[in-house]
Amino acid sequence: MKPEAVRSSDRLGTMPEGQLLFRMALPMILAMLVQALYNIVDSIYVAQISENALTAVSLAYPMQTLMIAVSTGLGVGINSTVSRSLGEGDGARAGRLALHGLLLILASAAVFTAIGLTGARAFMDTQTDIAEIVEGGTAYVSICMGLCVFQFVEITFERFLQATGRTVHSMISQGVGAVVNIVFDPILIFGWLGFPAMGVAGAAAATVFGQAVACVLSIVFHVRGNRELRLPLRGFRPQRRAFRQILSIGVPSILIQAIGSLMSYGMNRILLGFVSTAAAVFGVYYKLQSIIFMPVFGLNNGMVPIVAYNYGARKKSRIVRTVRLSCVTAVAMMAAGLLLMQLLPETLLLLFDAQEQMLRVGVPAMRIMSLCFLPAGFCIVISSVFQALGNGVYSMITSFLRQVVVLLPVAYLLSLAGRVELVWWAFPIAEVASLVFTLLFLRRINRRVLQPLEG
Repeated sequence: MKPEAVRSSDRLGTMPEGQLLFRMALPMILAMLVQALYNIVDSIYVAQISENALTAVSLAYPMQTLMIAVSTGLGVGINSTVSRSLGEGDGARAGRLALHGLLLILASAAVFTAIGLTGARAFMDTQTDIAEIVEGGTAYVSICMGLCVFQFVEITFERFLQATGRTVHSMISQGVGAVVNIVFDPILIFGWLGFPAMGVAGAAAATVFGQAVACVLSIVFHVRGNRELRLPLRGFRPQRRAFRQILSIGVPSILIQAIGSLMSYGMNRILLGFVSTAAAVFGVYYKLQSIIFMPVFGLNNGMVPIVAYNYGARKKSRIVRTVRLSCVTAVAMMAAGLLLMQLLPETLLLLFDAQEQMLRVGVPAMRIMSLCFLPAGFCIVISSVFQALGNGVYSMITSFLRQVVVLLPVAYLLSLAGRVELVWWAFPIAEVASLVFTLLFLRRINRRVLQPLEG
């Protein structure tokens, strides 16, 4: 192993925390911003087809987020276990864990491919009987899930790069994939440059094409440059213990995000009881909030390997300083997003070709739901800390309480008043509840996990 390869991961335990977090997180923040941008551009182009087309993509979102939940959740498990092994100085075990993680990812992709090809229409039929929405949503889900192997493998190899501190390479692969998606969106949706006009299906095809490009790049970057994390293909034998290690962290992360998919599905059902425009507004809000939330997730992706590595190296002070800096940064990002949503909701909705009814429903919705941003910034960071320290079950419990025990029941009860604007208040109410539980679990983690560490 070359000296520079050793230094690449060793800096996780030696470089000043602020400088390290900046170097690790900035590429991921930029990559996530590009990811958020292409999600927004995707919907902007689809909105030009019709409001029903936009609603179709919004109703397809829960299935798409479920797929993302599994791929990124397993990615968290891989990232955390591999980084911790590197922090303990066991590169061979890190390689074995990485290969076990890849096997889990490929098996998950196969399952989702089968679901996407056989169950997309049934999923859409449970939400609406409007033919245009059902057809568009079915096409979108079938393509995105039928070819999801690119997304799953891309995320896995990006986590390999992040685990050894190579976040710039991860940023490049994600960024190029997103740009490819953005470029091909109008070409395939509207039939430019001799391509057939595919409508909503074109948006899905552009997404998959971008994921395929990012997948190839991430594999190339790993094979050529990630020398300290090698996949031991020769003589490899799967071990249950390795799978359990990854899944013990990955499954809670999967469930956290899968709960979000359930929440989106439930909210769509509640909102469709008023008017389909309300579901379209909800979908637009989630696209817009991603421009705020995605950078925080990028910050977390940079933070997790630092915390996991130093947990393996038993360096408490570095963990504490990294977490504090991450919380302050995340809340500052969310404050900027809150200001944007409060001051410019109409301008943001007009990006999606919003008509009078969408503006009437959407403007108060944006202002009310964005009130959850500030507590959400803190809770998102601490949730990732739980996962990095091997206590992902706390993140899962908090997310379940927020979205299933509080948000959906409150939204349903408020909907009984017959005013859609009341439903949006369920989001800030649920986030306050999440903050309370997060603080309680953080206190327990500090006492049981951090305080026993040495320095």
